[in-house]
Amino acid sequence: MTADELRGLIVKGETLDVEFKGEERGTVNDNELVEAVVCLTNRSGRDSGWLLIGVEDDGRVTGARPRHEAGRTDPARVQALIAGRTRPAQALRAELISVGASEVLVIEVPAARSPVGTTDGKYLRRAIGGDGRPACVPFHFHEMQAHQADRGILDYSVLSVSGVGWADLDPLEFERYRRRIRESQGRGDGSLLELSDLELAKALGVVEANGAIKHVRVAGLLLFGREGAIARHLPAHEVAFQMLSGTEVKVNDFFRWPLLRVTEEIETRFRVRNQETELMVGMARVGVPDYPERAFREGVANALIHRDYARLGAVHVQWHDDRIEISNPGGFPEGVRLDNLLVTSPRPRNPLLADAFKRAGVVERTARGIDTMFQDCLHNGLPAPDYSRSGATDVVVILRGARPDLDWVRLVIEEGRKGGELRLDDLLVLRLAADSPEMDLSRVCAVTQSDAKAATAVIARLADRGLIGKQSRSNTFTLSAAARRRLRLPQPDLRRVRRGLGDLEQAILRIIDVHGRVTRGQISAQQRLGADQAKRVLAAMVARGFLVRRGEGRGAYYESARKKRAVARSIGRPPVSARKSPKKRKRHPGPGKKHR
Repeated sequence: MTADELRGLIVKGETLDVEFKGEERGTVNDNELVEAVVCLTNRSGRDSGWLLIGVEDDGRVTGARPRHEAGRTDPARVQALIAGRTRPAQALRAELISVGASEVLVIEVPAARSPVGTTDGKYLRRAIGGDGRPACVPFHFHEMQAHQADRGILDYSVLSVSGVGWADLDPLEFERYRRRIRESQGRGDGSLLELSDLELAKALGVVEANGAIKHVRVAGLLLFGREGAIARHLPAHEVAFQMLSGTEVKVNDFFRWPLLRVTEEIETRFRVRNQETELMVGMARVGVPDYPERAFREGVANALIHRDYARLGAVHVQWHDDRIEISNPGGFPEGVRLDNLLVTSPRPRNPLLADAFKRAGVVERTARGIDTMFQDCLHNGLPAPDYSRSGATDVVVILRGARPDLDWVRLVIEEGRKGGELRLDDLLVLRLAADSPEMDLSRVCAVTQSDAKAATAVIARLADRGLIGKQSRSNTFTLSAAARRRLRLPQPDLRRVRRGLGDLEQAILRIIDVHGRVTRGQISAQQRLGADQAKRVLAAMVARGFLVRRGEGRGAYYESARKKRAVARSIGRPPVSARKSPKKRKRHPGPGKKHR
């Protein structure tokens, strides 16, 4: 690490990956140093962490005090101390870096795949404390299991449940599993249908048996257990179905049922409440739902499969007036992020449970359920699923619906009949083009989560269909005029973009032109922004006079500012009333005519 890189870390302050240990009031003793290393080692994430000795909590560099003889610090001896006082032994790198007149002891701490403790048996982990700042907190045993499951080392659903026997499993749930396979239209594993209950349990791997049943695993109790046994032995399992209208709670039901039973209950409630709008495409009548059923089913199944069953908390399915929110305890597994959801390889937190759901035909056997959710939502004229509210402790997906874009659905169906079904990447880029006046290659790469070569291929496919066109004077792309007419979108005013509005602001105005208003949640979902970023962009447009905010709290929305004075001032032009009218020139009467 260079001195400039160190200054950059210090300026950003303490994070989950960086910890400051100041020595202004005294030297950090060996126990404190080793415990800080253990804490950083047991954090989430894959990037290297940094322990900075000689930097105060407020970012002031006071320098590291000498730790060894002759008034100096030997980094090699610090490395040996850490290796000798940690279990398993951690071979880390330490170095002294000068910042101004002071020296900082910098220790690089990679994240460990398995829990690390001190030789005294003390286990700590890095987390956000009650004051909202990074802190070192105790690392409990059940959290260690979740830590290993996140990294793909441990499958929690394989663990045996003490005190549970074959009598705690319900024969009706085995029959429910077979019925689900029969109704899956070929998606399930038909070879399981003729097996007895015991053979089915052994084929799925949810029991440990050698002639007789030895143990029932967590997956077996979750799939086939009786309600009382699940409540006693797996208290973390709970599913909530709630219907909310503003602050009013209309339905608030909690279930501790086996997974397939609770899945069917929630799907039944969904079908009863989900409405369809009829659309005529040629001679065919097409039903366009408020929410795609397959996307909803995948969202609920993912929450049940990938939740952290070692962490207390329920899976919540919340039905709001304009959206459905599905959340589950436990963040994304290691390696899964918001910017690679569509392209990363499948990483189930509970592989045995995930395999049982696939063989029952509940979810896609290709393990591309998220792709299915995005495809179905975009195909039905709805925004893509929004995962922006997910964090280290929860995964939250928002399905926005209730107002499908019927012109969009008609275009997608007609294009599918004419030139083959549009792929997911095609739909993502087409949606971006419909919401933005212009887009460049970098934005296409971001929305498809791909490289420039793949993004260029998508643009070429859409251009061949006549849906995308390239701007002649710039390296940008727009929705073709023909496609805009089919979607009933006005042609973009690119001059307004060049007079002070960026692509994002222009996209927001475009949405308002079509729908009359916009909310922060819609901008966050359609433009793939975080909630805070969308809030800042909208606030800036209000301050500049382009938008007007209506309402407060969750009911707030934004409309286009109609006052010409505010708009003109925001783009640096005087209001119309303040401009001087040009003087009329007298017209020459021409030869042979007189002035009147």
